[in-house]
Amino acid sequence: MLQTSRHPRLLINLPNALTVGRILAVPVFVGALYFLEGDLGRWIALALFVAASITDWLDGHLARAWQQQSRFGAMLDPIADKLLVAAALMMLVADDTITGIHLFAALIILSREVLVSGLREFLASLNVKVHVTQLAKWKTAVQMLAIGLLVAGPAAEQIVPGTETIGLSLLWLAAVLTLWTGSDYLIAAVHHASDHEGS
Repeated sequence: MLQTSRHPRLLINLPNALTVGRILAVPVFVGALYFLEGDLGRWIALALFVAASITDWLDGHLARAWQQQSRFGAMLDPIADKLLVAAALMMLVADDTITGIHLFAALIILSREVLVSGLREFLASLNVKVHVTQLAKWKTAVQMLAIGLLVAGPAAEQIVPGTETIGLSLLWLAAVLTLWTGSDYLIAAVHHASDHEGS
């Protein structure tokens, strides 16, 4: 993820442009699944999702390598991530790719994103930063892989049978990791809230 830098003036640069591009790709992704019927819509949506997921890693990497980290990028990057994941999960629920008990896995992931956003804002007000753990990075990778497989869905099933089953299994694994990693933020918030009340 992007971090605050000593160069707040850098608003327009390639890392930030990639982040903005990821946000702009979200309505196009939704439109591909909603308006294009059959396999074509699935493959186009998958291509957009994969490209957006790659920029999630690339923008942070370039910002650090080129020392172009900024407050603007630090603010926008998690927003872009959450918009992409939320839009993908809602579309997969809407087209019945995610149904039944699997809805709870999607709900856990979405709820965690909302909860963590609130906890980050609270902790930021106390000047507390919770660093991203290696497990959280694995959670993100599993989550993106699961969503990608489910976006391909029926189109991929014709090529590799079992794609959707694997995608749903990975979605549950992502949900479990989501609960585990989200607890870091909750514990930190409770700890610092208690300290603040006692001071």
